[in-house]
Amino acid sequence: MEMYGQENQDSLPKRMIQRDTDVTHLHLARRGLTYVPDLSRFSMLRCVWLNNNKIREVSRTSFNCCLTELYLQNNDILSISGALRHLTCLRVLLLFNNQMRCLEETVSELKNMQDLHTLSLYLNPFTQDLEYRQYVLHHLPSVQFLDRKEVKQKERRQAFKLFSVERQRVFDSIAFGRRALPPPTGRKAPVSITKPVGQHISRKRCTDRSEDRENPSVVKSIIQFSIMNWTGTSTSQWNHLDDSSKPASDILTVKLR
Repeated sequence: MEMYGQENQDSLPKRMIQRDTDVTHLHLARRGLTYVPDLSRFSMLRCVWLNNNKIREVSRTSFNCCLTELYLQNNDILSISGALRHLTCLRVLLLFNNQMRCLEETVSELKNMQDLHTLSLYLNPFTQDLEYRQYVLHHLPSVQFLDRKEVKQKERRQAFKLFSVERQRVFDSIAFGRRALPPPTGRKAPVSITKPVGQHISRKRCTDRSEDRENPSVVKSIIQFSIMNWTGTSTSQWNHLDDSSKPASDILTVKLR
């Protein structure tokens, strides 16, 4: 282990570097590294190339939180759990052709990266999952390029329908003049639906009611109208006269089935 550590430390470039803060880009590709050396001392480091090595583990202390591009493709990485979630400024991450097997664990590690724009995960064992691409797009909405392919809006809609079934059912049922889908078995149906004042019933709802009368087995919904009786509202004249006999305002409510 000490021998490997010495090899990794010797691989760090020492020429033309006077201070650690001078380093913004670091190329360590094809160096035969077995793990990532500690690069946290380079506080201004923005881009790191560690591809085409033999890295199996990635440590949380290896990188500073201001890193924007990280290239770890073509290694033997088994997991990134707990190692990258602090890199909230990361925009480009290449992890393809590694040995990562847990998709949920990998995606969870990347959720804090709100600026992540380009992500490559192909040629990892978990990409054999048929729903792999939809799962990543649904949980990482900032990604615009996944596995060298631009993300289409149609793909995002499909991913949303696949992994947000309940929310999609709500969105499908919210429309003027459209009957909401019945709740799943075991859940109590809503007692009433409040309709805002000033809206009218569409012809389609009237047609639905006529069909319900012909088929009594159909579950009927309730429409409630609430109208304010403005004749009972106090006016500025009553306030000046301090008339204690001013009429009280009320709300007229009508329910239709």
